[in-house]
Amino acid sequence: MIVDLQRFIAEERPCWQELEALLARLDADLACRLSLTEVRRLHYLYQRTSADLARVATFSAEPEMRRYLEALVGRTYGHVHAGAESRSGFRLSLWLTRTFPVTFRRHMRAFLVSLAITMAGVLFGGGALALDPSAKPVLMPFPHLQSDPRERVAREEQDSEDRLAGVQTTFAAQLMANNIRVSIFAMAAGMTCGIGTVAVLFGNGVLLGAVCADYVQAGETAFLAGWLLPHGAVEIPAILLAGQAGLVLARALLGWGDRRRLRQRLRHSASDVVTLTGGVVLMLIWAGTVEAFLSQYHEPVVPYWAKVLLGVAELVALAFYLARAGAAVTPVSGRSDPTSE
Repeated sequence: MIVDLQRFIAEERPCWQELEALLARLDADLACRLSLTEVRRLHYLYQRTSADLARVATFSAEPEMRRYLEALVGRTYGHVHAGAESRSGFRLSLWLTRTFPVTFRRHMRAFLVSLAITMAGVLFGGGALALDPSAKPVLMPFPHLQSDPRERVAREEQDSEDRLAGVQTTFAAQLMANNIRVSIFAMAAGMTCGIGTVAVLFGNGVLLGAVCADYVQAGETAFLAGWLLPHGAVEIPAILLAGQAGLVLARALLGWGDRRRLRQRLRHSASDVVTLTGGVVLMLIWAGTVEAFLSQYHEPVVPYWAKVLLGVAELVALAFYLARAGAAVTPVSGRSDPTSE
């Protein structure tokens, strides 16, 4: 707990400035090699600044200082773990169990913004269709969504067993390619300072909200849940993560709460953006496979309750993975300076 904020800042600022100076050396010279003493000092400063960040995080009156410390800790984390990975080489198991989920949590604020934008689109799309059913062609500009939901449900339940026989793999590949293209665009649109990313997220939310409202109003909620949940439990979060990556890129361009130069901000954010994008691609491969081999099969072939149960299980497992995987590598606070031994 911080009792005297000004005294706390005065005591800790020299450590922050020392850490910033060490990082500036590493940023300026990619071939820079620290001595053993400097490495130990860097580790100590990293732990101490992480502990300071944890204390400041509970002090809501200083958001600017919190953002500064978040950026400082994030930069140090990147250097420490980038160095370890460069020595050991890329390992997929390490990337899946540690790098990807930790990177996701490090940019949780961007993910929450991505989620909020999408939810705003969902509410807009659902509300617009409920208030004006004639807007359906504008809100859902796809031929297979234009028909009455009851007619589509009856037709697909009748043809469910044979409708994709022999072409599931081709259909899955088409779904993966389309969803990955949309997600990459959402990420790359961060180069527009986030405007394009916001537009993609909001547009996807509008479509999702309109589809849900259309089927719920028609009394086909069970079909909707059984159709969307098996693949949507992974596909929708994947698109949100693509938006998160786009917003991370946008923040690096705009430099909010970051005193570094543009080149340094982009260099620091690049690995995180690539990591998030790689995770999105893997998630969409899974979602496309599930959609082609399961989501398109309805009752009486596959019970809706079984599909809903699978979708809920996927969502819970994904949430647990993103929230907890790699948690053991979270910096632990420490106050003893190893360089004084």
